[in-house]
Amino acid sequence: MTDAQLPISTNRTADSPLHGQLATPPAYTLGPTADMRRLIESYGISHTGNVRSVNEDHFVTAALQRAVQLRQTNLDDPHIFDRLSGPRAYLFVVADGVGGSKGGRVASAVAVATIVEYLGEVVGAYNGYAADQAKDFPEYLRTAVERAHNQLVETFRLHTRGGPATTLTLAMIVWPYAYIVHVGDSRVYHLRGGALRRLTRDQTVGEVLVSSGMPKEKAEQAGLFNVLASAVGAADMTPAVDFIHLEHGDALLLCTDGLTKHVTDSRIHEVLVGTSNAEAGCRSLIELALAGGGSDNVTAVVAKVLPA
Repeated sequence: MTDAQLPISTNRTADSPLHGQLATPPAYTLGPTADMRRLIESYGISHTGNVRSVNEDHFVTAALQRAVQLRQTNLDDPHIFDRLSGPRAYLFVVADGVGGSKGGRVASAVAVATIVEYLGEVVGAYNGYAADQAKDFPEYLRTAVERAHNQLVETFRLHTRGGPATTLTLAMIVWPYAYIVHVGDSRVYHLRGGALRRLTRDQTVGEVLVSSGMPKEKAEQAGLFNVLASAVGAADMTPAVDFIHLEHGDALLLCTDGLTKHVTDSRIHEVLVGTSNAEAGCRSLIELALAGGGSDNVTAVVAKVLPA
């Protein structure tokens, strides 16, 4: 996680990779997969790293649903209720707190909990997802992030210079689309047919100034790629919200910058292509980050769409 914030707006440019309109824990904290057997296989790991004593990262993998658990019936066809059971959407979130140990940890936890609670209410209430309802999901996600932002601002409102904040990156799959929301410098990657691409652009001061014409080398020397331009709970919070169309066999990786500081995109590609399941890929990525130095907390969530 970057160690500073600067209130600079980071509206997306035309060539943005996103497209479409619209407590000190144990060393490993594992995220078990919810009931996603029919469509999605997922796994998440968060690690404190080799240097820091407190993990300010949080993540969640979840199935959002409205479930009817049939107990008894004398109907001839009890399967007519199948559409009211089982997962209807899948949610993956990573957040990387900033603001100093306990503060950053609280910020990322509050953001994740607020988002899951809100989306669980508004998305899980649907019996199914019709085409005319899908247009609403980007607005739901934007509202969820705004609620998390407002919750943090209210929680730390006595901090005259601004309280702790957090990055926030999530993917919500409502088949066959993945809706992406991104604030800060945690990332989302998409693998299809052996080709990997990054769906998010880091919201850092360095990225903002380079896109405005500053030489990349100068921004790197000044450490501007380590300064957030946008964060949930900070003075400036500018979420990027978009979607992609998924296919069977695709994979998504959500991760904090504790991974990407030490693991290149090419190595990420090798791992996602070369591992047989989400858990193996997730563990391999965390191990690479730790072997590369583990200078920060590191979190990774891998979600694979099962073959048809």
